[in-house]
Amino acid sequence: MVVGLPGFRRGPPAALGQDLARPSGRRAPGAAMATAVEQRIAELGLSIPKPVAPVGSYLPWKKAGTIVYISGQIPRGEDNSLLTGTLGAGYSIDEGKAAARLCAINLIAQMKSACDGDLGKVKQILQVQGFVNSSPDFTDHPQVINGCSELLVEVFGKEVGSHSRFAVGNTSLPLGVAVEIGAVIEVE
Repeated sequence: MVVGLPGFRRGPPAALGQDLARPSGRRAPGAAMATAVEQRIAELGLSIPKPVAPVGSYLPWKKAGTIVYISGQIPRGEDNSLLTGTLGAGYSIDEGKAAARLCAINLIAQMKSACDGDLGKVKQILQVQGFVNSSPDFTDHPQVINGCSELLVEVFGKEVGSHSRFAVGNTSLPLGVAVEIGAVIEVE
């Protein structure tokens, strides 16, 4: 308890995650979470690249109040390589999940950009929108998009990273990529 300092909260010791240096008891924006998120990224051995600039007439993300809409991200590596292929026509579910995981990494890069470099400002991932390049008889779209969903939960934790989603099949995607994924998030 902090006593006798104007503007500071009086009462019992702060609960886990609260910051006594802030009068409201809330943590400084991004303080503890950014450290936790960045630590999990490091523990997972991930590298979050600079966000890819759009190649068309659209924005990579658009913020409306505390909601951020992130445009579809494709499985483009830092070396500019693409994971291309058609699920159900020579491209395995494991390869599709790897492509979805790379899309998640690129989504995180856009989140970081939308949050001025502070992933701790991500309050929750609301929705993931998954598109799978697949043959007409392929029906395991959800398993493929799990590559993205699982990584987002690993990075942000269950409370922030769990989300609603859809996973649909398409007969083609831009540049022949195996997967394209967009997202909607809430930020501080």
